[in-house]
Amino acid sequence: MVYEYRLEGKVALITGAGRGIGTGIAEVLAEAGAHIALNALTPRYVVKFAGQLEERTGRRVIPYPADVTRSEQVDDLFQRVLKEFGRIDILVNNLGDAIAKPLVPLPGHEGSPASDEEIRKVIDINLTSAILCTRAVGPHFLERRSGKLIIISSFSGVHGRPNLTLYSAAKSGLIGFARSLALEWAPYGIQVNGICPGTFPDPVTTGEEGYLQAVGAARTSVPVGREGRLREVGLLALYLASSASDYMIGQMLYLHGGLLT
Repeated sequence: MVYEYRLEGKVALITGAGRGIGTGIAEVLAEAGAHIALNALTPRYVVKFAGQLEERTGRRVIPYPADVTRSEQVDDLFQRVLKEFGRIDILVNNLGDAIAKPLVPLPGHEGSPASDEEIRKVIDINLTSAILCTRAVGPHFLERRSGKLIIISSFSGVHGRPNLTLYSAAKSGLIGFARSLALEWAPYGIQVNGICPGTFPDPVTTGEEGYLQAVGAARTSVPVGREGRLREVGLLALYLASSASDYMIGQMLYLHGGLLT
């Protein structure tokens, strides 16, 4: 591997990493030499995945179940990771989820408006969690004058989609957050950038039937004629996590097979 892409001795903390895109990012960063702290809400998937990844790569991979939409659990998470590894070099704010429904019922369709609970849930999972985790790692990065912050947004953050109004709003917020913070932290040796993935289905997340439906839909809706593969997001994250991207500041890189081209 090219020297600039090596991550030996680095520690990466990835949120929402028990399944989906987070697993693809964790795999590639571990293969590049990083030790990995894996966060997920519950141990259900992340503990097994951590053991498999550690065995395959020889890196230290430790699961940390925590609700990163809650500030007290975020603070505890970062204290535990710093105690275990002694440092954090890379933070990947990957946690995300959507509720597919219109903001209010549309004429001719039954349903209920988005509830306060649903609004808070979508905003907290996608946006608040990233802000809280970034606030927690900020003093560590700034003290060391070094760090890589990677924000995982979505092509929905720049391209409207019906029934995903709340999700699109939260993902758009991540883009503005990343661009502004990048300018705040650039003078201190910290790079803030992000990725906007398109269609990246995961059978663990959607179930086999849902996965096959997404794969079939991608064949006709995505210009390259296929779905994205989780590892492909990891490969792009590796660039942003490595010294190869030291001159890149406040950029959102689009990985969507041509959906917005």
